[in-house]
Amino acid sequence: MDKRLLCVRHGDGPMDDRITTWCGARGVRLDARRPWKGDILGEVSDDLAGVVIYGGNYNASDTDLHPFLLEEYRMIDAAMKADVPLLGLCQGAQMIAHHLGAWAGAPEHGNHEFGWYEVSPTKDGTDVFPKPMHFAQAHFHTFDLPKGARHLARSPLFENQAFACGDKVMGFQFHPEQTIPGFQRWQARGEGWGRYTEPGVQQREEQAALMLEHDAAQGAWFTSFLDRYFAGAT
Repeated sequence: MDKRLLCVRHGDGPMDDRITTWCGARGVRLDARRPWKGDILGEVSDDLAGVVIYGGNYNASDTDLHPFLLEEYRMIDAAMKADVPLLGLCQGAQMIAHHLGAWAGAPEHGNHEFGWYEVSPTKDGTDVFPKPMHFAQAHFHTFDLPKGARHLARSPLFENQAFACGDKVMGFQFHPEQTIPGFQRWQARGEGWGRYTEPGVQQREEQAALMLEHDAAQGAWFTSFLDRYFAGAT
């Protein structure tokens, strides 16, 4: 049976991220759905090898404002109950934490991370992050750790960069799936939205230099991570 990876997306841009590339290279069926456009996520089935909740511009707790988030929370809950590997990226990590009873939202310090920031492993995270690495970031919300979660990584501005609950639930605040063309689109939008004036944001020239320096390592690490985490898909 062909295995599929359910990818819950919050935008309509080009699908040139590293998860899409990984699925093509590994022969995994990419099942991309967009609940914000009315897509239903269906049920957990035998061909479902994993679920990825992507980043986006929606607050984890705004289910009244954005009812489609309830469909995403339904799938998060179903995947966890079925022991299907579940990965949250940025907003996705915040949603998983929120679903597990933790706070998610804008921190009091008001800092943003938009650029490429060093993420360091905690003592419990060295199996996932063998050493400090720079990752693409674009957020100003964060999350508290869910009860019983393993704290995996931190950055100087945001203490909670990664967590795991058991072996099949993981959340990353950063964006290892992002590519250089994708991040360049974010830079163009960031200029239009005035993001370069926010506290903590790297200026575009610094972003570009760090991106060229660290993108290859980010890509190699994430490909290896996907091979391990979604091994059942291949």
